[in-house]
Amino acid sequence: LVVAKSLDGRTLMLGAIAKDTQDWRVLPADRPDGTWREVLPRRTGQEYGITPFGRELLLRVNDRGVNFRLLCLAMKPGRGPVLTPADLKAGRELIAHRPDAMVEGAVAFKTHAVAQVREGGSIKLRIFPLAGGAPRDIAFQELAYGATLAEQREFDAPRVRFAYNSLTTPPSTYEADLATGQLTLLKVQPVQGGYDASLYASERLWVSAPDGTRVPISLVYRKDKRRPGPQPLLLYGYGSYGIPTDPRFSSSRLSLLDRGVIFAIAHIRGGGDLGRQWYLDGKLAKKMNTFTDFIACAQGLVNRGYTEPRQLVIQGGSAGGLLMGAVTNLRPDLFKAVVAQVPFVDVINTMLDATLPLTTEEYIEWGNPNKADEYAWMRAYSPYDNLRPAAYPAVLAKTAINDSQVPYWEAAKYVAKLRTLNTGGAPVLFDINMTAGHGGASGRFDALRETARTYGFMLAQWGLLND
Repeated sequence: LVVAKSLDGRTLMLGAIAKDTQDWRVLPADRPDGTWREVLPRRTGQEYGITPFGRELLLRVNDRGVNFRLLCLAMKPGRGPVLTPADLKAGRELIAHRPDAMVEGAVAFKTHAVAQVREGGSIKLRIFPLAGGAPRDIAFQELAYGATLAEQREFDAPRVRFAYNSLTTPPSTYEADLATGQLTLLKVQPVQGGYDASLYASERLWVSAPDGTRVPISLVYRKDKRRPGPQPLLLYGYGSYGIPTDPRFSSSRLSLLDRGVIFAIAHIRGGGDLGRQWYLDGKLAKKMNTFTDFIACAQGLVNRGYTEPRQLVIQGGSAGGLLMGAVTNLRPDLFKAVVAQVPFVDVINTMLDATLPLTTEEYIEWGNPNKADEYAWMRAYSPYDNLRPAAYPAVLAKTAINDSQVPYWEAAKYVAKLRTLNTGGAPVLFDINMTAGHGGASGRFDALRETARTYGFMLAQWGLLND
């Protein structure tokens, strides 16, 4: 459940949000003892978000497609639903549904609305004059970046605030003038030890998956360390739950870049990197797309000369740890080393155990193995169940004793079985944090030590420990 107040202070909002259905109710803020009114009649699969302002609201709704559209509508007075399906047909449409662009959210000010739209793998912030007129996009100069609408505080503000960062830009807070789109930088997160962004460069590449789908890759490197031939590369991936892996700055990552390592992100299906359909095409019966997309990204980076298998390290955590296990089984020859953090690698056994807190609600993500066809989906990729005699790359499996989301015994079982089947000589290491949970060490210095251990493993595999 979510309880909130509209930016203009006039409307209270109560939301019931599930994985594939959303329901909202509203109440005038000056009548808190009144009766909550449903915004739309509830139905399975209907998802929408509301942004009330005055007697109107912005409605982000999936009635015409999975990527949502954005409407501006008047709120009906009375006791029944605030809106009806007929209202949706007649409403003022600010953004139509498009298969290649997803409306992620919106905010309404006194004079303008601002929408956050994911298009071509990047975020667009689009400003709409509420009185009418052409919309305006806030201009960003980089290709690989992340931009998110911040929490707004003033309904009659002339500017919208948002957070911005990229692979080369530290987390920054900006305001954009609603009338002109002009940007004002308010704050940049300082980087300890000094940081010169001009030393680094980022790129956006596209590769083709086996079914012909184009998959984006974001990468960053230090310019003076970029060589003509292959060099050490760390490829990160997640690809689940519709969560985008937007390019983000990391100060700790600089220690790798300064040693000549290229860092790359594979924006694979199963995540939300290119909208809702991108997610749907990488879940349930289509989950194998997540893994073949990642392999295509790795192979594409090799084919284009950025790296080679003996210099390619891959990393992912939680559902990204599942990704690590699955792709390592499919292509053990493609990677030098694998870092799987709190990895979901024992898929079948975990999803058969309905006593675990997350199992039954996760059926919508992975499937229910008590059903024969859904069992077959999971059995085809479950890392633990698909281990076989082979020369595996070096593996570092990291877990935590208090992890309630992915129990520590998944990684323990996986490592034990892998060690019995591995025909190669690369190390298979198991690192269990005896005080942490799913998110790893919580203290700042403990977290840095954990990162240093992980980087130490990678640097050893690259032969860069002394650099």
